[in-house]
Amino acid sequence: MVYTLDGKPYRTPIKTLRGDYRNADGSTGNRLRRWEKNDFKPRPDDIFQERLYAIHWIAKATLNKTRQETWFAAPTDADWRYERQVETLVAENLCRWQEEGLAPDMAIEPGDKTDEPIRTRGWTHWHHLFNARQLLLISRYFQHRTPEDYVFNAKSLDWNSRIANWMNHWEKTNNVFYNQALNTFYNYGIRCFFSHEAGRSFGFANSPLPDARRSIKCIDATKLEDDADIWITDPPYADAVNYHEITEFFIAWLRKNPPKPFDDWVWDSRRALTINGSGDDFRRGMVAAYKAMADHMPDNGMQCVMFTHQDTAVWGDLIGIFWAAGLQVVAAWYIATETNAAIKKGSFVQGTVILMLKKRAAGERTGFKQRLLPGVRQEVARQIETMMHLNDTVAAHHGEPVWGDSDLQMAGYAAALKVLTAYTRIGDEDVTTFALRPRARGEVTVVDEIVQQAAETASSLLVPEGLTADAWGRLTGIERFVLRMMDMETAGAAKLDNYQNFAKAFRVTDYSRVMGDMRPNNARLKRVSEYASRDLTDATEIGVTRLGQLIIALQQLLKDTEAQIIVEQLRAEMADFLEARSLLVDMLAFIERKAPESEVRSAAEVLGARLKNLRFGD
Repeated sequence: MVYTLDGKPYRTPIKTLRGDYRNADGSTGNRLRRWEKNDFKPRPDDIFQERLYAIHWIAKATLNKTRQETWFAAPTDADWRYERQVETLVAENLCRWQEEGLAPDMAIEPGDKTDEPIRTRGWTHWHHLFNARQLLLISRYFQHRTPEDYVFNAKSLDWNSRIANWMNHWEKTNNVFYNQALNTFYNYGIRCFFSHEAGRSFGFANSPLPDARRSIKCIDATKLEDDADIWITDPPYADAVNYHEITEFFIAWLRKNPPKPFDDWVWDSRRALTINGSGDDFRRGMVAAYKAMADHMPDNGMQCVMFTHQDTAVWGDLIGIFWAAGLQVVAAWYIATETNAAIKKGSFVQGTVILMLKKRAAGERTGFKQRLLPGVRQEVARQIETMMHLNDTVAAHHGEPVWGDSDLQMAGYAAALKVLTAYTRIGDEDVTTFALRPRARGEVTVVDEIVQQAAETASSLLVPEGLTADAWGRLTGIERFVLRMMDMETAGAAKLDNYQNFAKAFRVTDYSRVMGDMRPNNARLKRVSEYASRDLTDATEIGVTRLGQLIIALQQLLKDTEAQIIVEQLRAEMADFLEARSLLVDMLAFIERKAPESEVRSAAEVLGARLKNLRFGD
């Protein structure tokens, strides 16, 4: 909370207002009152209050126009009377609505994501995530619904909630699940009846099927009874999204009066049955699900798997899962699924790998590490080069490529998966046995090594703009990491995951030594001026490299050391100076284009020019 008193600004952290504390057992708590089942608004003595502070009006004559005439106004006395009237209606009817299934009465079960509204606001039941007007409006929709209204009603929940934040730049509310979490905000917007009705125009892609062939079931994947020629799955990505928890946001509203086609579903998230997390339990659950689908498809059947994850360990698990399920990847390609131009300019994953699988052919096929690696490298190179060619083609026509580096790197994992799943044995071990056995802590298997090789192959092909392939091939892992991330930072990279994944791909031992900030969404490399002497000694990973020596040289130049003296130092310290000179020039030219500090760019230009024009024998 920020306020100004007598011209002086004061700041109080939310955790202080909330009264956060740590218990003796290490758990955390706060002094927020836990709301009760009959609550729908704060009590007068609660820490957090809320009030209507503005109304967004639309001129009646422009209601149906593309560009509406709108304005904001403070609530009048009449508006406050309406608010009290709404609160009275909800207070008098909430218990009845809950009994009739027109409003939720379900408690929020603690979990990784569901802890958030409990911890940050004291909300204990799902209806606490909706204020009086929202409860009144949405309960009326559910009371007068038709079977066709259910998708619309669920859509309304996503766009009209206390956790639907107000977007200042668009002057409207965002949807709750703009990301896969239950974020709480200190300002939010309420959609009126007209805004909801406009939502009915949302189009939903559909392809009608004859009634005789249409069947919608919600069952455990391992309990399949029906056969199918094609199975399409979008599986859980290790611990990426807690779908089982966040779906309870909708289940709370629908469970007592489910939509007619789905009235035989079990309206519960079935948390105990979810395949989530990572490790042995995750792999066993996934194997059971995919084996059940393989057992219920013909020999010429296919499975389509959509997968998005940047962790090499998860891709290693996926190989084992398909092996143990008796499946083989026969095709893999990448589909761009992110259309936000702002994101496209960064390093985020913008697409999904589409894997096509069939039953692995009968008979044994044995692969050995020494023979597998060349095949994996070849397939990865083919996949990356195809995508890079498409990138160049699209960039030529539209000014920006389709995929970023993270997408290309992930496509390399898929290529490795395609090669490996064709085998039934790796060395002396049956792949099914290998896939199902528990992993020892810290164990690095042959599959981990091969997937790592795939990552390195993909990364080696991702030459940053401004460097030649020859220069890129002569760099060490830590040098590639720094220059690659420097390039990505110019496009807005700030997620720590990107740095972690590329550090793994380039086999960097300790990438934290070259990081200036390691906060999750503010990650960045150290600037040239931020490197301390201890960071650039022969005992550090970056200090023993040519790039480390260039960083020292640039620091000296920034301190007004003569360029000629610096060049002579480089000559004396580098035994291979003659051979390395062209690489030094290339790296300095790259730094000149990519460094965020103007003084470093100027220093790189000066030093690069001196090295480039150096005449030997003077």
